[in-house]
Amino acid sequence: MAKIQMKTPLVEMDGDEMTRILWAMIKEKLLLPYVDLKTEYYDLGLENRDRTNDQVTVDSANAALQYGVAVKCATITPNAQRVEEYHLKQMWKSPNGTIRAIMDGTVFRAPILVKGVEPFVRNWKKPIILARHAYGDVYKDTEYRVPGAGKAELRFTDENGQVTSQTIMDFKGSGIVQGLYNTDESITSFARSCFQYALDVHQDLWFSTKDTISKIYDHHFKDIFAELYETEYKEAFAKAGLSYFYTLVDDAVARVIRSEGGFIWALKNYDGDVMSDMIATAFGSLAMMTSVLVSPHGQYEYEAAHGTVTQHYYKHLRGEETSTNSMATLFAWTGALRKRGELDQLPELCAFADKVEKASIDTIEGGVMTKDLALLYNGQAKVVSSEGFLDAIAQKLA
Repeated sequence: MAKIQMKTPLVEMDGDEMTRILWAMIKEKLLLPYVDLKTEYYDLGLENRDRTNDQVTVDSANAALQYGVAVKCATITPNAQRVEEYHLKQMWKSPNGTIRAIMDGTVFRAPILVKGVEPFVRNWKKPIILARHAYGDVYKDTEYRVPGAGKAELRFTDENGQVTSQTIMDFKGSGIVQGLYNTDESITSFARSCFQYALDVHQDLWFSTKDTISKIYDHHFKDIFAELYETEYKEAFAKAGLSYFYTLVDDAVARVIRSEGGFIWALKNYDGDVMSDMIATAFGSLAMMTSVLVSPHGQYEYEAAHGTVTQHYYKHLRGEETSTNSMATLFAWTGALRKRGELDQLPELCAFADKVEKASIDTIEGGVMTKDLALLYNGQAKVVSSEGFLDAIAQKLA
């Protein structure tokens, strides 16, 4: 059969360790036999990031803005141990954080549902999409270890040199101080991305913060969401039969657990980081969690929600067989191909992405899966290797 032709390249961001191995297998076994794959390739492996002083990460993010659709493999965010292991020049920042800042994006994460792997919350029947703000807060904080007694102050100097200050704490002894920030521009982009994505996927939108305690910082998020909804999105939501709902984050947690799912839950950066792992685990596995970064201007970057599966990579290097779940990485590719097909008006590319996803889900529901899912599966499971799982999907797809 003739391969499906692409008009515009995807931005391909290769990654690290076991997910890099799976990345190559997915292309070889499931994509290249059927698609004349056009990509703008960037190697975000840790060695190349170090070699380029992380310029490759910046270049890949700018390429995503240029081409509109990117697909990213999981990457290492180095700690002190990684600096020593890889002989790095320095402890480079998170590639995801760099890309999110350049794209000014919001992260949307959703579970992949398959029959036989049931959510731990028994009343969840539909996916819960978690929208995470990806700017500022604790991830860009300033911290100080207070050595002893003294006064900590919050000071702001405006462009005219006018200084205002508030006392944070009169320390009687040693302690710690942390400073956080955000911008109206970024919060507005976050809110706009959430409202637009809700309309795109036709899901109700929830937003929650702790504005009763954080009466300026968190309340400001709430106010921007409310104003944007009233002035720009209320009519479109009503026309689509959708609702926007705000509540305190602790109330939202209780409502989420009691719900049947089927909505988008928007959260600030740290809240979203924690709750996305909770949602993923409660639905079954972090390896079954998709992630897409959406800019307010309509650019998309698809990736898996998990890391580089380091332990399996070390086993792979020793020549041992692994049983690594590649579903989230595979769905990053299908998500990017589908979006590329939508933007370029290539229905055959969209249909191909749908078929790959169906083949992968049918493979698991047919009882063939990796070890992590077999431990959760309600039925007779055949455990296969990392490569064997992709081979089974390839056979189903064919």
